[in-house]
Amino acid sequence: MEQCELPRRKTRRDRIKAALPHLLPFLSWWPLVNRRTARADLWAGITGAVIVLPQGVAFAAIAGLPPVYGLYAAMVPVVVAALFGSSFHLISGPTTTASLVIFANVSQLAAPGSPDYLNLVLALTLLAGIFKLGLGLARLGGVVNFVSHSVVTGFMAGAAILIATSQLGHFCGLTLPRGGSFLDTWIALISHLPDVNPRVLCIGVTTLFCAVAIRKLNPKAPALLLAMVIGSLVSMAINGPAHGVTLVGALPASLPPLSLPRFDLDTLRILVPGAVAVGMLGLAEAVSIARAVATRSNQHIDNSQEFIGQGLANVVGSFFSAYATSGSFTRTGVNFDAGAKTPLAAVFSAVFLAAIVLLIAPLSAALPIASMAGVILVVAAGLINVPAIRHIVKTDKGEAGVLLATLLATLFTELQFAIYAGVILSLLLYLRRTSHPHFITLAPDPDSPHRALVNVQRRPLPECPQLKILRLDGSIFFGAVNHIAEELHRIAEKSPEQCHILILGSGINFIDAGGCHMLFHEAGTMRLSGREIFFCSLKSEVLELLRRGGCLARIGPRNVFPDKSTAIAGIISRLDPERCACCHTRVFAECAARPGGEEEERREER
Repeated sequence: MEQCELPRRKTRRDRIKAALPHLLPFLSWWPLVNRRTARADLWAGITGAVIVLPQGVAFAAIAGLPPVYGLYAAMVPVVVAALFGSSFHLISGPTTTASLVIFANVSQLAAPGSPDYLNLVLALTLLAGIFKLGLGLARLGGVVNFVSHSVVTGFMAGAAILIATSQLGHFCGLTLPRGGSFLDTWIALISHLPDVNPRVLCIGVTTLFCAVAIRKLNPKAPALLLAMVIGSLVSMAINGPAHGVTLVGALPASLPPLSLPRFDLDTLRILVPGAVAVGMLGLAEAVSIARAVATRSNQHIDNSQEFIGQGLANVVGSFFSAYATSGSFTRTGVNFDAGAKTPLAAVFSAVFLAAIVLLIAPLSAALPIASMAGVILVVAAGLINVPAIRHIVKTDKGEAGVLLATLLATLFTELQFAIYAGVILSLLLYLRRTSHPHFITLAPDPDSPHRALVNVQRRPLPECPQLKILRLDGSIFFGAVNHIAEELHRIAEKSPEQCHILILGSGINFIDAGGCHMLFHEAGTMRLSGREIFFCSLKSEVLELLRRGGCLARIGPRNVFPDKSTAIAGIISRLDPERCACCHTRVFAECAARPGGEEEERREER
């Protein structure tokens, strides 16, 4: 009995061992940690902590939160995302786009920075995390593919303009109305230009210029942090606070406090659309960044596992005063370039950031808001991916239209609607392309050894007067049946003398019930008008569905051929011999055996 039970116990143990890496993904990379990798991750973590310090403060300002909340978002969520994600190098934390979407949604419900505002932001973060986690647990990692590159690029560009616009008042020392539209802010700015505070503008310009210059001189240096330090020194030199320069104030030297997101059903209904937008945008951002780095590190990325990591980071983070986070392109790139080997680098960065907050947080009391605005302008400019925009415009006019529509929707409508509009436009563009499959007219090339069929639009060649050869590039489904039927009618009207049509089906990937019904009807209609339709090179799945739907019987088994050579040979023998005898085109090799073929050969010899 014991010998019979041993294999069963071993199998159960093996199943548990195999399931653990899915439940606790960090167990799969923990054996890779050694003294060498830990040292590399340690230095990468220190670099990441320095980089996120000014970014966290700036991003919190964009979200309408106290500056310290941007640092809270770079602690606990970073650790959770690293432990439960699939990427070795992705660093999560606060981002510009998530901050902007949060501000756009929650600022309409409560005053930015107020206790109610903080509670709503954390509630939205919890909902966004639940949405991400649900998609990950359902293994729906592919849903992020519906947010196309054009949508993300257009949204980022629009978000950059909105972020820059929101900081112009702080940059120039003006008090502009908050909550207005994009155009309202610019109109108010232009009307208040005479009231610009020159000292505030000087600090903002100096910070911006220093950040750009340091980046160009030494890309690895913490440019944003150094620029903010220089801005603070300039403020002290010109006695800024005495001349209207507003300071950020001292940050509390504390670790993230515990929090409990609270909301009722009415608030839930209001927050859900924004939470879905934050979730979709965050997932698209995180997965695209993880994939980009994975191409350099030769690592496989599991989209669904990344969803789980991002979802848990937001859910857990909402109970530690952290607002919505996602993958950060800047910090991920710095993490990889700094030599990080495992996700332990992200854990180190969070630990070092906590130590920095406890040690130097009071020093932020001397930081001018104008200096922080200058840093945010630099960050916003980095969101506009000019090479990607140029590539999309040159490559695909349809995708360029999606990009422009998403950008304009971002500027002039609610941000979550801009994302949805971009996704819907991308899907409509895809449906339009798939519902309009192309018929390519083919003709045999007499110069090729086996008279290969070529596109007559690329190389004009004579066609058989009785047989029209077409290649259908696309599937036959309910959305394309009308277009295919109309194209067949148009071709028949344009070439009435070609009584037979041969369709090469190698490009038909699938056919549904609607497509089968259309072919059933068209085959019968053509036969009644004295015409025949033939098919060749159909995939086995397509043939099986035609057989089950009764369409194959209507077309006729003799009208379906395994390949084009067999099809041409079989169709030539069924052409009108009287027309063949008078034909001088004779595009097929088989035409030599048709009536008049011998006489034609003797004429060519003379």
